[in-house]
Amino acid sequence: MKKLSHILIGVFSLVLIYSCAKEKKKEEKFLRPVKYTEVTFSGKEKERTFSGTAETDKIIKLSFRNSGIISQFDIKLGQKVNKGQLLAKLDNVQARLSLEQAVTQLNSGASQMNTSKLSLDRTRKLYEKGSASLSNFESAKNAYKTAKESYESAKRSVSIQEEQVRYGYIYAPEDGVIAAVTSEIEENVSAGQTVATLNAGRDMEIALGIPESVINVIKEGMEVEVSFSSLNQKTFKAKVTEVAPAVNTNTATYPVRVMILNPTSEIKSGMSANVTFDFRNKKINDKRMVIPTNAVGEDSKGRFVFVINDIENTATVKKQYITLGELTQEGFEVLSGLTEGQKIATAGLQTLLDGQEVKL
Repeated sequence: MKKLSHILIGVFSLVLIYSCAKEKKKEEKFLRPVKYTEVTFSGKEKERTFSGTAETDKIIKLSFRNSGIISQFDIKLGQKVNKGQLLAKLDNVQARLSLEQAVTQLNSGASQMNTSKLSLDRTRKLYEKGSASLSNFESAKNAYKTAKESYESAKRSVSIQEEQVRYGYIYAPEDGVIAAVTSEIEENVSAGQTVATLNAGRDMEIALGIPESVINVIKEGMEVEVSFSSLNQKTFKAKVTEVAPAVNTNTATYPVRVMILNPTSEIKSGMSANVTFDFRNKKINDKRMVIPTNAVGEDSKGRFVFVINDIENTATVKKQYITLGELTQEGFEVLSGLTEGQKIATAGLQTLLDGQEVKL
């Protein structure tokens, strides 16, 4: 009897140890956390965010209207300039030579005009006294008229050549700050070549491209929110100021500009920005199913996603091959393989296994 008691105690102890070990092992089970998104048709989101670039509302490309070698260049990056300030000039050798020749022709034309005027006056007096014929008087009038026209032509030529000389100078067209410098002194530049960029605007705007699926619900004056990753995701109020009526063929999107209503000095031209539009109560005509690009994987069999089956607090992933259409700004268009409302993983696809249990 005593021996039986020892046996029962031993068995009970083993069962207890096994249960504790199993419970401990169960507690140590690790579930991989995954990010996910819900499959939906493009345009059903209440909010949509698009990326853009910050820039002032007035950007001026500075360039010469003539060609030549830069002989003076008082432009530095970040420099503040005032309207009318001389910033750069060319050697302008050819333009100055042409101006000198035009001035010479003007002086010669003035001399000929004065001579023909004196001859006309003298011939008129002789004609009035009967000492000169009518043909001589008419000839003198024609000579004066020709000399006067030549003089006026020379004046216009001088004016044109003076303008050509002025084309070799760059004056600040507005108050502003130099945002970019692309040339330097002694460089040979051509007419129209940008040598610097002037930020002359007072307001900060965001330039972005909008896809055709939502462009018709974006109107001027529409309020949006702007955030900058470089500014710790600070948000700023903004409104739409421009909506392009035609598509940009390079990006296949419609250019849109929004103006920040409460800008700060922290916002610099060229910063990347995220612009969020509120499309609640807006009817968006787009029936394409679109999923993020980071949700799509690819192997030898084709492109796939991991569909998440979430049943009774237990989530598992299933590898699902899909057929994709074109790549849009929002992601890949799905032609087949998914239905609306399914959940798919959006991160760590390389480490997931078919049938793996995960934590959302």
